[in-house]
Amino acid sequence: MSSAVQFGLICFLVFFALSQVFQWAQELTLPLPFFILAGAALSIASNFDRRAGFPFNLINLPTPEAPPVESPTLTQSSTPKFPREVSFTIRKPEKQDQ
Repeated sequence: MSSAVQFGLICFLVFFALSQVFQWAQELTLPLPFFILAGAALSIASNFDRRAGFPFNLINLPTPEAPPVESPTLTQSSTPKFPREVSFTIRKPEKQDQ
């Protein structure tokens, strides 16, 4: 068998299996509490690395220190931090006499 035939056969079998699973899943009904528990589990799993607010936090992670806040002084300019607007005039090209 050539590799193209094998690839086609594998694709056919995968698509057939997926269609059978899809038909089975359409007939499946789950109660509402299952979806509520699944949503809670997903939210806990997605925020697992942010354990700082949990009361059962057993790991004491070092907290990052906030940078010192500088008070505005007269030497600092009151201009915004983003670059200034660039403006220029567009001129028509001059005709060259030949």
